[in-house]
Amino acid sequence: MVIELASQAYEALRHNRRRSILTMLGMAWGIATVVLLLAYGTGFERGLWVAFRSFGTNLDFVFPGRTSLQAGGTKAGSEIKLTTNDLDYLEAEVPLLKRISPEVSKQSGVAYGTRSGNYSISGVYPYYSRMRRIEVEEGTFFTDFDENTRTRVAVMGSDIKKKLFSGQNAIGEKVRIDGISYDVIGVLKHVIQNGDENMNEKVYIPFTAMSDLANTYYLSAIVMEYEGSNEKVTNAVRRSMAFHHDFDPKDKRAVFIFDVFADLLDLRVITTGIKILLGFIGLLTLGIGGVGLMNIMLVSVTQRTREIGVEKALGARGWHILVQFLTEALIITLIGGLAGVALAYLVSWSVGSLTLWSAFAENGTDGDIRLTIDSSSLIASTLILGLVGVVSGMLPAIKAAGLDPIEALRYE
Repeated sequence: MVIELASQAYEALRHNRRRSILTMLGMAWGIATVVLLLAYGTGFERGLWVAFRSFGTNLDFVFPGRTSLQAGGTKAGSEIKLTTNDLDYLEAEVPLLKRISPEVSKQSGVAYGTRSGNYSISGVYPYYSRMRRIEVEEGTFFTDFDENTRTRVAVMGSDIKKKLFSGQNAIGEKVRIDGISYDVIGVLKHVIQNGDENMNEKVYIPFTAMSDLANTYYLSAIVMEYEGSNEKVTNAVRRSMAFHHDFDPKDKRAVFIFDVFADLLDLRVITTGIKILLGFIGLLTLGIGGVGLMNIMLVSVTQRTREIGVEKALGARGWHILVQFLTEALIITLIGGLAGVALAYLVSWSVGSLTLWSAFAENGTDGDIRLTIDSSSLIASTLILGLVGVVSGMLPAIKAAGLDPIEALRYE
């Protein structure tokens, strides 16, 4: 049965070869548009995620602020300062914490030879790099031994290395930070930034060594890596801070908590909406090819009316005729779809990448849009193609199946 239907469909398409090829080209153009639009949406999402990569994933950043609500004896407008004691409070009172690191930052002069500049210096714990997924391009990040022995070592951003060393080797050299000598042990990989913090112009040193440059009792921020529910962790952090600093837990300005995971979820909602919109636009484009397919199949039904009458006179049922014409439509759709996917791959390969972050940041090509056709794009495109093929072929097939055999035999 299936072989016979396929054979009949092939003979019908071969008989009207030029018309069938033009219809297939219309379907190919439509599916290529769908695949490329979905690939663009995926590439756009990946480009945005590159900018957020430096924040890590399951992280909470706690920053000091000022109260905006009165709580007990604490008036609104009181400054809240984070201290090293808060590290112990949070470790003891907040569940699901994996790692926690203080961060003390200040702007300092960094000099090498006759070259110098004013950059942000941050004292952190050694595993801070793993928490924030900081990649070291040259050398290494400092270790627990460096932290415990207060070793004066530094890991600098790529832009600082470029400005101070002009392409020369920086590992093993000494830089002066506020006049104090530090050994350079690492250079960070250039990252695309999304926010005010430019990690390419930062120097990281052990938290204990930071005491030579600033008072490390008061903290600029606390960074926490957690597992599980982000809302539970964030609420527990705010309650702990509110209890020990005497402010209302509902006062979100007393301490600022930046939840990276929640921010990434908002980003995913936006990018998903964009991909759905692009898919809908592609569906409309493919629909034009579907209208062409429907028109051609209706013409075919008209031209083959006597043939349909003969088949019914010989005992063919309505559903036989329906399946026959629907099979022809789906074969056109299938061949056109395969050609369209091949065209989409050819276009994505020839285009390469489209400008996104490189338009705003130097060395930002990692964040540009690449038309990568992944499995999800192909699955979505296949579903859309199948829907259009069935809908476009069903109306002519129903018309053919509903023809009266006597009237069909009389048709000239």
